[in-house]
Amino acid sequence: MYSLIIYFMLLGCRIAALFSPKVRTMMRGQDDAWRKLRQYGREGGYVWFHAASLGEFEQGRPLMERLRQLHPEKKILLTFFSPSGYEVRKDYPGADLVCYLPIDTPLNARRFVRLARPEAAYFIKYEFWRNYLDTLHRAGVPTYSVSSIFREGQIFFRWYGRGYAQVLHHLTHLYVQNEHSRQLLKGIGVDQVTVVGDTRFDRVIDIRNAAKPLPLVERFAGCWKVVVAGSSWQPDEDLLIPYFNTHENLKLVLAPHVVSEDHLRQIEAKLKRPFVRYSMATPKSVAEADCLIIDCYGLLSSIYRYATVAYVGGGFGVGIHNVPEAAVYGVPVLIGPNHQKFREAEDLLQNGGCREVTNADSLLRTLNLLLSDKEELARAGKAAGDYILRNAGATRQIMG
Repeated sequence: MYSLIIYFMLLGCRIAALFSPKVRTMMRGQDDAWRKLRQYGREGGYVWFHAASLGEFEQGRPLMERLRQLHPEKKILLTFFSPSGYEVRKDYPGADLVCYLPIDTPLNARRFVRLARPEAAYFIKYEFWRNYLDTLHRAGVPTYSVSSIFREGQIFFRWYGRGYAQVLHHLTHLYVQNEHSRQLLKGIGVDQVTVVGDTRFDRVIDIRNAAKPLPLVERFAGCWKVVVAGSSWQPDEDLLIPYFNTHENLKLVLAPHVVSEDHLRQIEAKLKRPFVRYSMATPKSVAEADCLIIDCYGLLSSIYRYATVAYVGGGFGVGIHNVPEAAVYGVPVLIGPNHQKFREAEDLLQNGGCREVTNADSLLRTLNLLLSDKEELARAGKAAGDYILRNAGATRQIMG
């Protein structure tokens, strides 16, 4: 039944590729993976890391870098399923070979493992492709699930998912994020489990330690109180911008999730105080601006260091973005209400390092409190930073 569903999925992707550039890019990339494996995979001996997309890559990156540090002679194969991961990280220098992972048909799985000949495999977070895992198990390849997290509603714990759950027994070991996941797995007879936490905490600490100074942002911030809004969507901006417009005692750095000309113009039309785009900024213009719009990618993780308070977007849509990326700097973090599937956000809400805002009134109350009460600001910031440090170390537990 599983493989039948996968074949229908493959057919659907082939049809969708006729109309969707994103799906077409993915399907072409999967076809190209065979060429890359024939050309570069013949020597075998790869340690294989698979990430669905960019977020999972960031969780796997500390493991790849730790492996490179401990065993520089090892070759690393990195695969993605989503174009949003592959297209951004296809030139990642930490891997010897980067390609798409072909759809999980039995034939593709056998062919891929035969060509790559991995000596070990690491699947990050939610990746449980049955045919690949079964093929690796039959080939005797040690296979690990890392930074995985489990909930009662997942198919493994439903009566109709018992057959699919057998794939978990084929994993050499599962390194899960929390004790609840371990208990759920124990309930279905999966015992090769260790609770280590999330490697993403190690990654954000690495990013913080390697963050480069940004003179233009530093000049913009000066001695002002600064709210840094990262990965914002329109509902986030519709809350933040009116507050900013009426509170002249603070500055705003706005890094929208979608950097398009239309979206940037929509943002600018709502601003009633001086603003400048980062790509057009000069030392003079940033000093005169009250809002700095980040109209490029790759800077946000370094910009959070200039925040008095951080706002992480996405909480009024499909889900919040990377909360630890902001919290690692020891600043309070604000998020929207859709955070239930994000363990680190839930934990930070409980320890006071994070605050939920649901509408303009709650944003007003929360920001007014944090920006006017130094002790409350310091308590919340310390709670956020301490939480990240307490939860670091998963990479060393997994890789040694």
